[in-house]
Amino acid sequence: MKRFLATVLTVTTLVLASFPALAQAIAPPGGTSYPLPAVKKPQVDFPERVLFVGNSLMYYNGGLQTHTHRMALAADAKFKNLKDGFKSLHITGANLEQYPIDYMVTPGNLGIKQPFQLALLAGSAKDPGTPEGVATYKRKVREWDAAMKKQGGKIALIWLQTFVDKGWDQETFRRNGEMVVATANEVGAQVIPVGLAFEEAYRRRPDLKLQMGYDGYHPTLAGQYLSAAVVLASLYGQSPVGNSYDYFGALDKPTAAFLQQVAADTVKKFYGQ
Repeated sequence: MKRFLATVLTVTTLVLASFPALAQAIAPPGGTSYPLPAVKKPQVDFPERVLFVGNSLMYYNGGLQTHTHRMALAADAKFKNLKDGFKSLHITGANLEQYPIDYMVTPGNLGIKQPFQLALLAGSAKDPGTPEGVATYKRKVREWDAAMKKQGGKIALIWLQTFVDKGWDQETFRRNGEMVVATANEVGAQVIPVGLAFEEAYRRRPDLKLQMGYDGYHPTLAGQYLSAAVVLASLYGQSPVGNSYDYFGALDKPTAAFLQQVAADTVKKFYGQ
């Protein structure tokens, strides 16, 4: 098992400049319909031990967990323990079926002696493409939910962004939202509306590059920053607006401010706040 974890945790991504670029602008239609989330607020009060689980969408361009704990600390010193309590496990191209759930949630196996309070789960944007994919996603979410509850914890589900290599893939995005929200409502889990924030950001600024040009899928630095702002606002009720974190100057201030506002607006609208 240790050899397995060492393998899946070591991932190298090679991006070639020769890949075709995306179109100049992405313009989603907006107004995506989806089931209303049953859970409209964080289920864990200030979680300091969080397990991030997902494929390369989660570790690209600095890592979702890293941007989240750095943004949180920039907001308030009360978040100082998040860095040590955040753990992440990623398998390239994987869906939730490929992770050793019981091993991962057992205290001590991932370097934290106490049980995780929350597991933040991202499947694959390809999951809703087939009935089998949807069934597998739902089954694994139920297994994760049972395993975390056994340890006294909860799960939260990420609604992912869609593909934009040929323009905003509205149908895939809609199916993904329906699958994630309906599954979360079934088990009583919170949904983190990352994909909706991407949709809204593209609607407001169609020229913004939130996903990599070589595949129109993986997040750019701006895209991962937006994802982290949504996680911060959703899980901790902490507005990202006005946050000073800019990945040590790598993200320009106007873009950071724009993404912060999009994240805050999206979360408020999604939860009906």
